[in-house]
Amino acid sequence: MIDIKLIRENRDIVKENIKKKFQDEKLPLVDEVYNLDKEYRDCKSKGDELRSEKNKLSSSIGELMRNKKVDEANKTKEKVSSMQHEIEELGQKEIELEQKIKEIMMVIPNIIDESVPIGKDDSENVEVERFGEAVVPSYEIPYHADIIEALNGMDKDAAGRTSGQGFYYLLGDIARLHEAMIAYARDYMIDKGFTYAIPPFMIHSDVVTGVMSFPEMEAMMYKIEGEDLYLIGTSEHSMIGRFKDQIVPKTDLPIRMTSYSPCFRKEGGSHGLEERGLYRVHQFEKQEMIVLCEPEESMKYYEDMWKYTVEVFKNLDIPVRQLECCSGDLADLKVKSCDIEAWSPRQQKYFEVGSCSNLGDAQSRRLGIRTKGENGTYYVHTLNNTVLASPRGLIALIENNYQEDGSIKVPKVLWPYMGGKKIIK
Repeated sequence: MIDIKLIRENRDIVKENIKKKFQDEKLPLVDEVYNLDKEYRDCKSKGDELRSEKNKLSSSIGELMRNKKVDEANKTKEKVSSMQHEIEELGQKEIELEQKIKEIMMVIPNIIDESVPIGKDDSENVEVERFGEAVVPSYEIPYHADIIEALNGMDKDAAGRTSGQGFYYLLGDIARLHEAMIAYARDYMIDKGFTYAIPPFMIHSDVVTGVMSFPEMEAMMYKIEGEDLYLIGTSEHSMIGRFKDQIVPKTDLPIRMTSYSPCFRKEGGSHGLEERGLYRVHQFEKQEMIVLCEPEESMKYYEDMWKYTVEVFKNLDIPVRQLECCSGDLADLKVKSCDIEAWSPRQQKYFEVGSCSNLGDAQSRRLGIRTKGENGTYYVHTLNNTVLASPRGLIALIENNYQEDGSIKVPKVLWPYMGGKKIIK
């Protein structure tokens, strides 16, 4: 959510930003919220004037009564009563206008950074850099589900009976490998100075609408029937929500945290072959990182954060690339974002395994997360990034460490988490 002052002072900037995101249908909202805001401020100003005048008249009633001016005092009382009624009507109108303004402001997209490439959708995202050699071995690499099943590492049939499509059992060494990756990612981030956290896995609706846009919420979130609770789609939701309505001491900034959680997503639609495997599932696990910082430092942390993910995957012997998200692919709250994609030697292309985002003060403005400086309180900036999500990370590891005899080489950094096991046969 942007600052209403920007619409008051320079609507053209907001409209141009909407055009860059190819959301022209939202252009009329800028003028609409401008006019509503003007009406709101006029209403508030009139209410303030009436309250001031009413207070003066109220204080004069006692003196009129003491001076035996009963008729004048009674007329003043009637006037005060009439003014109070008008003040209450104006107050109700203020509330209604404020709610309308908030609803529209929640839909108007955040101002994107100047460095963001302009494009309509993810097909126009821009590759920035590759890390590691993308190798295609001389032998065939089977589909990941077939590799895992050959190692007795997965049972989707049983999961279908217990839970339905999009769920899975991981078993034996594959289950252990899955958890080893998450544990390694956790320890990597702790070594980088991030505080480890395990957050709540359910959150209230006001937190959901504080951290993401409405279309994202409807497409992603599972709601608990009969309760104001949603299952998290990522731990960023509850981690940022932790600071809702708080004034964070300036001395505590930056706040850098890494969190573990299961994640739950609808993932609607049909995805062909991927339905049989682990690429699109309703439940997965993730190691996340978030940062709350001073506004002028957010771009620095953005650059640091995506590089951490690259290093984690390099240490797992998985080639990756950084892909800059174009304007049309950015969610409305984001200022700048990039995807980290892992190499698939089976498909001979890259696929997404993580995303890093700078949201400016959009989330903190919605959630009321501020800090206090010399000139008063102001909103902090928030960022989030996937350290490692599995099973997508697991798929990348299996394909890039698959050997001709059907075994999987365990990357060296995971040996301690696998009890010293170096090969899964």
